[in-house]
Amino acid sequence: MISVIIPTLNAQATLAATLSCLIGATVQGIVREVIVVDGGSHDDTGAIAHGAGATILRTEPGRGRQLMAGAAAAKCQWLLFLHGDTVLDEGWAQEAARFVERPEAIGVAGAFDFALDDFSPAARRLERMVRWRCKWLGLPYGDQGLLMSRHLYENIGGFRDMPLMEDVDMVRRLGRRRLIFFRSKAVTSAARYRRDGFVARPMRNALTLSLFFLRVSPRWLARLYG
Repeated sequence: MISVIIPTLNAQATLAATLSCLIGATVQGIVREVIVVDGGSHDDTGAIAHGAGATILRTEPGRGRQLMAGAAAAKCQWLLFLHGDTVLDEGWAQEAARFVERPEAIGVAGAFDFALDDFSPAARRLERMVRWRCKWLGLPYGDQGLLMSRHLYENIGGFRDMPLMEDVDMVRRLGRRRLIFFRSKAVTSAARYRRDGFVARPMRNALTLSLFFLRVSPRWLARLYG
């Protein structure tokens, strides 16, 4: 039923765990194909994807461009866009299967509950902030995964060739009325928060988001974001 599309760039440290969480759904026939779209990795990302039996596409770097290529190559009528450092919680496949079987789901996209693989109080605070953002602003990010029908994807114009904020751009075009949130968690690597700080990194993210809403070029934002 579902094609999973994973954009990668030097993701060897996390990709194996991401692919492992899809095995059960693949055995059950819920996931029919996994497409890893690599943007020019110099590590073992390709070997890990090949060893897991994923289809591998190669493009120029840029997550928007990679997601576009993956969606164009996908064979299924349901598309799950998933980051290469995110692991879906146990039980996600059953929740996703129930979702896609609902007739009205063809016009709705689903995102997972955000979580970090870190046990610190700072991580829990950040998770609460993300839930607030999703509840009141209807603004999930790409690290929460995004499941939608091909019909809806094509109807809103798909992902755009953007180096950054491709997920926010997509969600804004969907609008809050066409978004639901699953109970299952998307557990994302906290490595960048541990590296940059659980306060500094979210502040930089918020600044980047604000500048994007002010129509600052995504290419300039990508340089600022690092």
